[in-house]
Parts: sequence; C-alpha cells; structure tokens
Amino acid sequence: MTQLRILKRIRSTAPSTLTLSAFLSVETPKVGSGATHRATSRLRSVTSLRQNMKSFTRIAAGSLRQPRQSLPSARHVCHSCQNLRLSRIEQRQFSQTAPSLTDSFGFKKYTLPRSFKPKEVNLPAKMASPPPPDPARKRLAYIALGSNLGDRIGWIEKACAELDARGIKVKRTSSLWETEPMYVLDQDRFVNGACEVETTLEPLALLDALQDIENSLGRKKIIDKGPRNIDLDILLYDNIKFNHERLTIPHIGIPEREFVLKPLAELIPDKPLDPDRPWTLTRDLLDALPSSTTPITTMTPLSAHHPPIMALNPARKTHVMGILNMTPDSFSDGGQNTSLEEQTLISNIRSFLDAGATMIDVGGQSTAPNCPEVSVEEELNRVLPAIKLIRSHFSDRPVLISVDTYRASVAEAAVAAGADIVNDVSGGSMDPEMLPTVARLGTTICLMHMRGTPATMNNLAEYPDSEGGLIGGIAKELVERVAAAETAGVRRWRIVLDPGLGFAKVGWQNVDVLRHLDELRFWPGLQGLPWLVGSSRKSFIGRVTGVPTPKERIWGTAATVAAAVQGGADVVRVHDVREMAQVVAMADAIWRY
Repeated sequence: MTQLRILKRIRSTAPSTLTLSAFLSVETPKVGSGATHRATSRLRSVTSLRQNMKSFTRIAAGSLRQPRQSLPSARHVCHSCQNLRLSRIEQRQFSQTAPSLTDSFGFKKYTLPRSFKPKEVNLPAKMASPPPPDPARKRLAYIALGSNLGDRIGWIEKACAELDARGIKVKRTSSLWETEPMYVLDQDRFVNGACEVETTLEPLALLDALQDIENSLGRKKIIDKGPRNIDLDILLYDNIKFNHERLTIPHIGIPEREFVLKPLAELIPDKPLDPDRPWTLTRDLLDALPSSTTPITTMTPLSAHHPPIMALNPARKTHVMGILNMTPDSFSDGGQNTSLEEQTLISNIRSFLDAGATMIDVGGQSTAPNCPEVSVEEELNRVLPAIKLIRSHFSDRPVLISVDTYRASVAEAAVAAGADIVNDVSGGSMDPEMLPTVARLGTTICLMHMRGTPATMNNLAEYPDSEGGLIGGIAKELVERVAAAETAGVRRWRIVLDPGLGFAKVGWQNVDVLRHLDELRFWPGLQGLPWLVGSSRKSFIGRVTGVPTPKERIWGTAATVAAAVQGGADVVRVHDVREMAQVVAMADAIWRY
C-alpha cells in the first residue's frame, strides 16, 4: 500500500498545540514477483495515480506529538491533495476527553469527492452492521447414549423420548451396540449408541438439559465411569471446538472409544470430527483402532420378555417364525386356519412353539398376486382374535407375535392387542401413516423390499446393470426405506430388513438373492441390521424342483432355509415349523459358532 501523508502543521499560541497526521491509503497493483510496493512519498501527478491504483480508502490516523515552537505557519508538505481536488468536508473537535486540546485544536478531515470515480474502481458503500445472532437458529449435535443397569435399551429409549419432549429433536439414531466396559472393568456390559439431534440450545445449556434428563431418570453417580442406568454426553456440536471447565467439544474420548466411533460411523462416516484436522474422517479413526478381543455387536430389541437380536454375533441362534395365516386365499394354506375351532387353533399354535418356533406371524390380508384387497374392518376381524388368543393362552411362553400388515390402523390395533413386531411387506410405502405410527408406538418393524403393490409387483422385476443390478437395486431401495423410517422417527435399532423373495423378483432372481444375502447384509447403510428371509413354499422353489403343489415343497424350502442361515439371516419365516426348526438347528450348528 502506498501511503500519501497529508501533513498539516498548525501553529497556535496555546502551549498544547499538537500536530495532526492524516493518511490517504492507495492500493497499487502488485509488481515484480508479487511483492507489494510500499512508499510514503508523494504522488507526482493525478495521471499516474489514476493509472496505478485499484481502490482507495481514507484512513484517519497518525500520532499526535508536540510541534517544535520554531515551525512556521501552517503549510502543505504534500500537494497530492491539491492534485486530487480534495475538499474539507468536516471540522470538529478531536477529543471530548481532553478539554485542554479542544480549546485550540480543530480536527480537519479530508476525503475524495463523490464525483471522483476512477475507471474499474467501485467505491464501497457504507457497510451495514452484521445481523445480530439468531437465538432460535437450529444447531446439529451428536449425543452419546449409554446404559449398563436394568433395562438398558429401555433406559436409552426413555432418554430419547425425553430429548424430544424438551424440544431437542432426535433426527436419527445409530444402532445400539453391546460393548465391554472400559476403565472400570468390574461391571456389566454396556449398551451404547448415538443420536443426531437438532437444537436451539447453546453447548452449556444443552449440557444442562442432558444432565437434567439423567437426574429425572434416576441416575446416581457413585463411581466415575462406573455403573449407570443412563449416560448422555455431547460428542459434537455444530462443527465447532468448545473448551470450558465443564465441557470439551469434540469430546476428548472419541478417538480411543470403539463404542463411540461405531455408532458415529453409522451416522456420519465421512465427517471430520476435528475442525483442525478436516482430512481425518470418522471411519478413519475407527479403522485406526486395534481390533477388539471381543467383537462388539448390534442389538435389535423385540419385546421386553425376549432377548434382542444380536445380528453381528457369529454364535447367535436363528429365530424360527411360524406363519399363521387367518385368510381364506393365501397361496399355500388359504382357509386352513379360518374355519378351525378355537381349541384346534390353540393346538396348532402349541405345536409351533413345541417344535421350536420363537415367533408367530399373524396375517389377515393375502399378498399373493391377484388376491383382492379386503377392508380394514375385515382384516382386523381376522387378526385381532388370533393375537389375543395367543396372548391369553400362552402367557407362560416367551413367544413373540408379529402382525403381517401394510396398514397403519391394523398395526396399531394389533400392537394394542399384544403384537410385538410389525411386518410390512411394502416397507412402509403403501400407507403413509405406517412409519409415523410405528415410531409413535416404539415397536420394531420389518421393512421388506417390494416394488409397486402385490397386484403390480411382478411387472416391476427388472434390475438393469447400469443401476446396480439385482443386488444393488434391492440394497439401494432398502437404504431409502430405512432413511424414510428414520425421518418418520423410527429408531434405527428398531428396524429389521427382508429382501422380499417373490416380491418384484421372479424365478432365478430369488436364487440370486439367497446367493448374495451376505453382500446385502454388509451393504453401506445396511450394516448391522438384522434380516428376515421368507422363502417357504414359494413358486421359485417349485420351478427349480419341479414340484407344483406348494405344500409339497418341503425339501426345496429346507435348502433355502439352510442357505439363508449360511448367508446371515436372523429370522426365517416358514409354514412347516417342525421340519424347518430341525433344519435351522443343524444349520446353526454348522455356521453359527
């Protein structure tokens, strides 16, 4: 910057007379190798000034010092002001705090006239004051969730409900992970997770809210990092670093804790956690950790009276889900259960449980192609009595009840009657109220892959290679259904997936799905979620084996059930419970250890 010093020395008879220096700064183009030319000499002509400067700003500056008494009357040391036709536009007292100066000293301010506008130079207008901070602006934060006392998953779900109730909106959640304790080792295993929240609270106010939730849920801190029924920590907040004696953001323990990085990697795998190290992503920190001696696993709760599914535990047992169709037109057992006396139906259900079924799937609407859609009232009349019957006569058995429906109203009534799981063949797409209803009820939902409706699905079975092919198409569309469920408020740990054999898949496509089930399980965005596979008696088995009658496809079904267990299925849905339970027992012995 070249500085033109306009020095005006003022002589006064008062002993406190001072000298004022005013500066006119002119920015000149870069010269040579890019060095900025600086000078304090006068500009010799207005022509050279106009050719060299890009913009200019008036600065009132300079130190005040006592002039020597021998100086003559006021004179211009630099005449550039004359060349630029500077005019004095203001004269005021320099200081209100020094009366001894203001009596004898006038501050003279010079500026360029409005008419002087060199070519290609835009004189900046007076800048507006920045807008005040918006106290209602929504911030994004990530909260760690943990518990190792009592109903661990229940405590975490209560904490999430409290967050929502206090206006701290839970937008997404990770899976829940069961982990070994750190630091204090003599305590029970933890359930850990994380949630993405939207809040208007500042960091310390958010911390206060979390601690108040902990206190309201009865947390009592006896030992630091010791047992607790609920633990809530701020991990990240709005991409900032925050240091306070009560709170550090990002959380200092993130890089060393697998039970924190695993949930965060589900939510924000490609996000840098430290603003000062934007090249280090969440998944990079997770990959840098040493392998766990005991691999941690996700947990999917099914009900309060049954253990959760541990989808990443290699020694987990496969659930056998018995099919109880209360319909007259299902493809293989239509009418089999609708005309039975109550005692006969009870006997059939008991045989399911005695043979090894841990779940019973009750359906009142056939989803076979070309079957008519019944009314909501008719579907309720079919499924509710069966659910109530199971609950009343088998209260001493830890049986899980699933309701097979794509209607939100039927799902809600079924859960009220005693159902634990909603099994939706449409993945929540055929009834827009299904996902919000399940979120409000807090139940686990199985999202099946299907295109269109049962009436149109077989015409939608094309999966171009350009769009990922069969497996890529199924995976991408299931990722979308999971995202829709999370947007509606369904916790990720409450989601089960189903590849949808026979639904928008024909013939050998179903075989390909069974071949690549393990690939689906570890597809980005679907990792850690449990899978249900329903291949029982379906038409593709008949095509391969040459058995036209569905009830006679037992052996073909057995092979698909074994393949499903090998591929990582957590639940197999079957008609022939006694036979398939034996297949599952053997398959578990081979592949689950």
